[in-house]
Amino acid sequence: MSVPVKVRFAPSPTGYLHIGGVRTALFNWLFARNHGGKFILRIEDTDLSRSTEESIQEILESMRWLGLDWDEGPFRQTERQEIYSQKVEQLVSAGKAYSCYCTPEELDRKRSEAQKAGLKPKYDGTCRNLSDAPEGVPSVIRFKAPLEGSVVVEDLLRGKVVFDITELDDLIIQRTDGTPTYNFVVVVDDSEMGITHVIRGDDHLSNTPRQCLLYDALGYARPQFSHISMILGQDKARLSKRHGATSALAYRDMGYLPDAMINYLARLGWSHGDQEIFSIKELIEHFSFDSVNTSAAIFDADKLSWVNEQYIQSTPPELLAQRLEPHLVTAGVLAKDHGLNMQEIAKVIPCLKGRAKTLKEMAEKSAFFFKKQVEFDEKAQSKFLTDEVKPLLEKVITGFSALDDFSSDKIESVFKKIVEEENLKLGKLAQPVRVALTGTTVSPGIYDVILLLGKEKTIKRLRDVI
Repeated sequence: MSVPVKVRFAPSPTGYLHIGGVRTALFNWLFARNHGGKFILRIEDTDLSRSTEESIQEILESMRWLGLDWDEGPFRQTERQEIYSQKVEQLVSAGKAYSCYCTPEELDRKRSEAQKAGLKPKYDGTCRNLSDAPEGVPSVIRFKAPLEGSVVVEDLLRGKVVFDITELDDLIIQRTDGTPTYNFVVVVDDSEMGITHVIRGDDHLSNTPRQCLLYDALGYARPQFSHISMILGQDKARLSKRHGATSALAYRDMGYLPDAMINYLARLGWSHGDQEIFSIKELIEHFSFDSVNTSAAIFDADKLSWVNEQYIQSTPPELLAQRLEPHLVTAGVLAKDHGLNMQEIAKVIPCLKGRAKTLKEMAEKSAFFFKKQVEFDEKAQSKFLTDEVKPLLEKVITGFSALDDFSSDKIESVFKKIVEEENLKLGKLAQPVRVALTGTTVSPGIYDVILLLGKEKTIKRLRDVI
């Protein structure tokens, strides 16, 4: 690159951070990190009627959870109004923008007439060359766009895209209340902040010719554009709540690991050979727009769960314990003031790693270990904890009490001895013991459960059941 790469992610704070927005942020972040450039966070809050502080904080929390750190910002457009006003005045003074006094009712009527005539409903330029301004009539400021020619956009992904200027109209750049509009402030901010590459969703491609004309009129150099494909649901409709969760923090609360989420979203539209699982370092090293697809990506929740499972299995227990702890509290397995350290929480992880696709699922399955009182599934209790089982449980207690070496092999030997003496299949003993210790018929391997609980806790629970 002839100049240092500088990119931005610029969400509107009108709701939660959508998964599609996360992938846009990720592609910008990876591109910047790959080129040793800068990643800027900008909050586009000029829509005062819909922007909220709550949404801003949720966006920041989502970015921090995902590890998408920014080098500058977060900038808020509402704090940059003076710059926008100066640039509007610059265009007006140069004869490249003008006041428009058409009322909303007049514009609606003209739009309706154009549609009835089979024409594109665009502004007809009524006030474009107006010499006398009506007194006391509120006005907007419109950009005076060229009337003919074309706008050529060189897109990193799509190549040369040509737009006919006659399809455009004179864009409003400032509202009657003096606030600037989206297409105008984006151009000013990207230029004033030195953005070299604008990487965004392809739903913004239609805005690009208008913005290019504004760059030219303000004397700014155009950035390099790259419009990435949308993320669709499996029915190939735009990803929405009816396809499942679409909020970044919703996936955190469901127990997905941030690195797994990053890995999965990076692979939605980008590839590096046949590799599926990447470290963050590998993603940064390999990311290139040469390997980004222009076709829409399909969001597959099952594939995301598989990726998350791979990360759960490969993450060291103590690091995973830090991620697991909030889910244990949320699930009611641990109290908020539980007082356990990460080493104590990490003890349960090895025997659950291959049995949980999410941290939420892991938290629920680890309740048997952390809760002091076993909570019994009624069906399991009535089926397996019968009077006939008492003598078997007593034999298990006797066998365990005699063990000095409470190891997996010794535990197994106690079970084998009892089933041989009683002429039973292993399940006839293992399942009642499992229910007695965990309250359910589903758990890690019975020897793993016993070893995890330890000799003292195991014997106490068996005695309580008896």
